[in-house]
Amino acid sequence: MMRSHRCGDLRTTDEGAPVALCGWVHTRRDHGGVIFIDLRDVAGLVQVVFNFSEAPALQGAAEGLRSEFCVRVEGEVRRRKEGTTNEALATGEIEVAATSLEVLSVSATPPFQVDEHHDVEEMLRLKYRYLDLRRTRMQSNLQLRHAIVSSIRRFYDAHGFTEVETPMLTRATPEGARDYLVPARLHPGSFYALPQSPQLFKQLLMVAGLDRYYQIVRCFRDEDLRADRQPDFTQLDVEMSFVDREDVLAVTEAMFKQVWAEVLGAELQDFVRLTFAESMARFGTDKPDLRFGMELTDLSGALQQTEFRVFQAGKEEGGAVKAIVLGSQGGMPRKQIDALVEEAKALGAGGLVWIAVADEGLRSPVEKFLSEDEHRELPRAAAAKAGDLILIVADGHAEVVDRVLGSMRNRLGKHLGLVPERARADPEAWKFAWIVDFPWFERDEAAGAWTAIHHPFTGITPDTVDYLESAPEKVLSKAYDITLNGWELASGSIRIHDRALQERVLAALGISKEEAQARFGFLLDAFAFGPPPHGGIAPGIDRIVALAAGEDNIREVIAFPKTQSAADPLTGAPAPVDADQLEALHLALKPPGPT
Repeated sequence: MMRSHRCGDLRTTDEGAPVALCGWVHTRRDHGGVIFIDLRDVAGLVQVVFNFSEAPALQGAAEGLRSEFCVRVEGEVRRRKEGTTNEALATGEIEVAATSLEVLSVSATPPFQVDEHHDVEEMLRLKYRYLDLRRTRMQSNLQLRHAIVSSIRRFYDAHGFTEVETPMLTRATPEGARDYLVPARLHPGSFYALPQSPQLFKQLLMVAGLDRYYQIVRCFRDEDLRADRQPDFTQLDVEMSFVDREDVLAVTEAMFKQVWAEVLGAELQDFVRLTFAESMARFGTDKPDLRFGMELTDLSGALQQTEFRVFQAGKEEGGAVKAIVLGSQGGMPRKQIDALVEEAKALGAGGLVWIAVADEGLRSPVEKFLSEDEHRELPRAAAAKAGDLILIVADGHAEVVDRVLGSMRNRLGKHLGLVPERARADPEAWKFAWIVDFPWFERDEAAGAWTAIHHPFTGITPDTVDYLESAPEKVLSKAYDITLNGWELASGSIRIHDRALQERVLAALGISKEEAQARFGFLLDAFAFGPPPHGGIAPGIDRIVALAAGEDNIREVIAFPKTQSAADPLTGAPAPVDADQLEALHLALKPPGPT
């Protein structure tokens, strides 16, 4: 071994020990006759001292050291002198007096400092990702990811699950996003698809009698990116036979409790459970952040006789009038309030009504349109007190009201500091929730068709299955999501395992029997051979790790991520390919048309 210890592992108990260390020069300080460097490896930093009066042969090499040189040092561990300890470092009570120095490789001047105290533009970080990953924060994130995945595997191994790999090159299936397609050289004109998930394969494994399956698997979705999405991502894929919803929820909840206890030291309580309708009504979203209040309140009861046209529109059939209350913000400057109005419009609302509550009454641009009863009842209905600011959205479509206020609630909750800072081990830092009883269908107004909220293989509750052909909007699914602190961590469902019902569902989605057989025949045919009832779930590994690490973007917990435009600055992907490669694949490029 080139080293006897890791830099960050040394302590006062090693005093007097001879050591050999390998790592990178983090910082260098020349004090004239004595040079100090902080030597860094995966375990942390340690101070190394080159004292030329003690080791004159090291002077030339030590004076030539620069940031990010890779070196090997031999020396002796000693306590630092009184008054020179560094409490910010785990190794801050000791240092290594160097007796030997070997430069293993030199470094060009880095494009940015590998230092936690310097912000670097993200494109530059991704272009030089191998340098970015040297940072303590990034090393910690990847180590946390490893610990979480290891804990997950231990859990499922202990509970009788078998890990099975499923194909990366498969057939396109509808799962809510565009597929990444791979041309098949041996089958001109035909394409594989990279899997959006192993959905059909894990159902086939249940038909095969595997009983309990899991996999840590790469998935691919060509969709618009955001903080919690990447084109290629990793999910925990789980499927179980002979189960109902409660069985899947119980196993999944137990897994999260074990992981949080083992890795973060947090003893989680039982998860909150909300129906989809309740979550939308109270929080305006199906992935609520439960760490703070400021819930949406329905004002329709206080506006029964309103003559204000804006509120009347929200009371029409299918509409809503709701509010959120910003505590102690009644004195918010008008400029900031106007910005909130514009934010609501940008989110799809026709406008935003604001009302400041004071002891002497209400202050609002619309106060003259409100009756005396409404002046009295609105603050009561909104649970607002003197000094608060009420934000009201009214619209003929209730989903618009929920979406706008839900989005504003999340942003303002963080902006106003309503989410308390808590340690990882504090159970109150983690607000898990199950969301159940989803509608099966949603209306795509642009296409004039019904689409699946989850995927076409999701089960239907027995009491709503008869609405499939007559009233799809009334059909409830056997789907469930798990959310944490405002992020969706997982979706799952009890699946359809009856061919006739599956064909009815596909028909409701506008897919004929012939098309269904062509696209999903391998699954439908398998249902002829005694398929068991089955269900599962697929938590996102990147999202789990990002939340556990306290990151706002999953790129920070992925070793080599893509940018918001799905590009990789490090490798230059995506990139053109040679003409002979296209010819071998029987492909020709069409010139881009006008944009």
